[in-house]
Amino acid sequence: MKKKYAVVAVSGGMDSTSLLLHLLREGYTVKVVSFYYGQKHKIELERLKKNIEYITNSIKTKIDHNIIDISSVMKYSSSALTKESQEVPKGHYEEEQMKATVVPNRNAIFTSIIYSYALSIALETNSKVILALGVHSGDHAIYPDCRPEFYEALINSFKIGNWESEKVELYLPYLNGDKLSILQDADDSCKEFSIDFDIIMGNTCTSYDPTEDGLSSGKTGSDIERILAFYEFGRKDPVPYVNGWEYALENALKVKNDYENKSKNQNY
Repeated sequence: MKKKYAVVAVSGGMDSTSLLLHLLREGYTVKVVSFYYGQKHKIELERLKKNIEYITNSIKTKIDHNIIDISSVMKYSSSALTKESQEVPKGHYEEEQMKATVVPNRNAIFTSIIYSYALSIALETNSKVILALGVHSGDHAIYPDCRPEFYEALINSFKIGNWESEKVELYLPYLNGDKLSILQDADDSCKEFSIDFDIIMGNTCTSYDPTEDGLSSGKTGSDIERILAFYEFGRKDPVPYVNGWEYALENALKVKNDYENKSKNQNY
């Protein structure tokens, strides 16, 4: 049987790690690409290494993983995720201040590099290759480079600018989903492979503001979104939080309630 190839961007966060499992479940030979772009939460890359080792040993498959250092270029980007002088904002993930966590043109840069890799594999193997990304609907409000129209335009430009571009297909399975549906998909994958969901999720980092020893703050927009997803899923999040899971959940529910009340009052 001819191999099915997938090139996937995996940050070490919950979404992209779930996507990696999804692709393995679908029978793809997976090439994983990660980026160090000067992000303060670079512990996500260390957590990813642990997950890849765990997955590889558990399901006896080879995962080719490359970390690309583009920090020398991205250091000029203005974002709370990369600038030590900018504090990572706290609060609900759809609030206006979360725009400070946008890294200008980040997803276009990532996708351009990954597309080049995917097309090269396609040409060398004379195979179709999918380019997989874990973007989802919950990101659309604050992150314009997670919206469907952005990827449609981006991939169309890549097709115009490359020979044999029909060999690469964009795959965004979570685009119309949310964090809850991503957790459900990850759980399905873990059951399929008989691997431990809590180990996998415990080896991810979603927080934009973790401590030096890797504890999630529980207060950034990315934290809040993840915590609420686990709450809806009916599971305790296995990542360690600064003040523990119970406090993190209580705070996330309060932030959600405050945001909803504020939105209602603004609409009156």
